[in-house]
Amino acid sequence: MLAALGLTSLALFIVFLAFYLTDPRRILNGFLFNVFFCSLLLFCGYLGYQSNLLIFGIFAFVALVFVFIISSFGLLALSIGLFLNAKILLKKEGRKFSNCLTLILGIALLVLSLIQIINPERFLSIHFKPLYAGVTLIVVYFFLHLTNFLTAYLLYQFNRPKYNQDFIIVLGSGLINDKVPPLLASRIQKAIDFYRKQAAAAFPPTIIFSGGKGSDENISEAEAMQKFALERGIPLEHTLTETESVNTYQNMLFSKRIMESLKGREYNSIFTTNNFHLFRASLYAKKVGLKSQGIGSKTAFYYWPNAMIREYIAIVVMQRKRHTLVVGSIFGVSLLVTLISLFIE
Repeated sequence: MLAALGLTSLALFIVFLAFYLTDPRRILNGFLFNVFFCSLLLFCGYLGYQSNLLIFGIFAFVALVFVFIISSFGLLALSIGLFLNAKILLKKEGRKFSNCLTLILGIALLVLSLIQIINPERFLSIHFKPLYAGVTLIVVYFFLHLTNFLTAYLLYQFNRPKYNQDFIIVLGSGLINDKVPPLLASRIQKAIDFYRKQAAAAFPPTIIFSGGKGSDENISEAEAMQKFALERGIPLEHTLTETESVNTYQNMLFSKRIMESLKGREYNSIFTTNNFHLFRASLYAKKVGLKSQGIGSKTAFYYWPNAMIREYIAIVVMQRKRHTLVVGSIFGVSLLVTLISLFIE
């Protein structure tokens, strides 16, 4: 039994590694890693139970306590944490809807905790229990998908591009009074840091500043970003501007056209953005056929949870056909079973 668990865990790790090294821009990587990690926990826990080694016994005990605490109080603790984060975020960033996502999720998780305690299924007729089970399954599906997304996101943060890049794409994120705000400045600075390290190690890459002009802006994001970089010592001849894009998809697509017009299809490139936006941006790069991987600039911790909720919603929208199919199938089957149950009676 122990050997079988160990071999299973090793096989799952090899499968995960093969997929991750082939392309780290997959949510599937998160799923594969989670399955491997669960098998590893099971193996170590069983080893601790079977052996007399104190370290494995402690590991097994800690794992069991952790699972118990998470399953019993996880949702409540998470909702409280989200409420505290929302309070800090709204105070620092202002009271607007886009900053209320942690508050909304906290309320949703609190309601979910209360539903678990009340267990409304016991009040339902036997005919409607399949429908309730379907809704529950949909919630579980999105919970697992969110877990896989977060794992894939965390794994992608370990991406370390080589110093052989021909281009660095800096993704725009909006100006404030035609000036580069701190969030965008961190993206540019990340590109500048990489530029200087590569220039010292090999050759200087070309930085492409990508971003069009908003309706409330007098200059394009790309021009403002280029000016910001020039003021920090980047030579003009090592910069380019892409001034037409209005979203991340177009950032990637239009930048790709510029790079291919200069180098054909034989070039290396990376992109820089904030770390919370990194994984979704990589999916857009993949969508337009770019091999580019990304590097992310740091984001204030209080801002990260709200930003990650927004990113996850955007990921779900990107893959809406798949999710619609899954949710529709689950709900359709549960509704059909409910209707059959009612008519048979």
